[in-house]
Amino acid sequence: MANNKGGTLIIIGGHEDKHDGKAILTEVARRVGGGKLVVTTVASQQPEGLFEEYDRVFRRLGVKHVHKLAVDDRAQARAEASIRVLDGATGVFFTGGDQLKITSQVGDTPIFSRIHEIFDSGGVIAGTSAGASVMCETMLVSGTSEQSAQVGDTAKMAPGLGLIEGMIVDQHFAERGRMGRLVGAVAQNPANLGVGIDENTAVVVEGGKTFFVLGEGSVYVLDGSTVTSSNIAEAEPDASLSIYDVRMHVLTQGDRFDLTERRPRKLPRRLAEQLPQPHKNGDNGKGEDKGEGGEK
Repeated sequence: MANNKGGTLIIIGGHEDKHDGKAILTEVARRVGGGKLVVTTVASQQPEGLFEEYDRVFRRLGVKHVHKLAVDDRAQARAEASIRVLDGATGVFFTGGDQLKITSQVGDTPIFSRIHEIFDSGGVIAGTSAGASVMCETMLVSGTSEQSAQVGDTAKMAPGLGLIEGMIVDQHFAERGRMGRLVGAVAQNPANLGVGIDENTAVVVEGGKTFFVLGEGSVYVLDGSTVTSSNIAEAEPDASLSIYDVRMHVLTQGDRFDLTERRPRKLPRRLAEQLPQPHKNGDNGKGEDKGEGGEK
């Protein structure tokens, strides 16, 4: 399933710490280095003040060149002024909101092409909440949370940005009780890995071949390649979903996952000790994470 692309994806489960240790955003800043970071609020229903918050955080973390990409409609996504914002960018950060706003506004536009060029040339593409789901070739758009999946209430899917293949990402995972809908997504698409990411937690995908976990929560990996039976195609719509032999891994900071072999590994101790340490106390600013209300 590896796509062998040269860039890095930082896929964040939402509500990342912006006030204390800032472990995940520190990793974004480290990888951008002295380059140019473009923050886009295209997903947000309430973008006012959202860019300014990230601008302050990233500048405090040492990113000297932070630029805003606002896209309100597809015409703006094709405008020369919008495209120029991405000139020379080494990183792009998608805020939270509604993932369909991202794909419907920038899909198959010059901005879409430039983002792929930045990624393919070794840049970093990061996204939180809705900005996480959209990284995949097939993205999870909506589905019932906090209850067992039913056959007739299957998860709604749509094409994403296609920065990584063979993976479906869900976010705010434990906090919003989304195991049922991720199991449902894997039942519909057993060739894809289901990856559920808790808040203030991220997976860092390197070269499309492996990822490691960063942050205070857990990452749940559902592997449907071993499934032997499911009732999703023939049961009545109000029947609960039945599925056999799904393999699950629960990963935390310091764990790595091989996307080719579909096996977890431990990071070498030297590398694990170099990771920013997540802050586990307080609310990590969760009450101020604007722009995520529309995420499905």
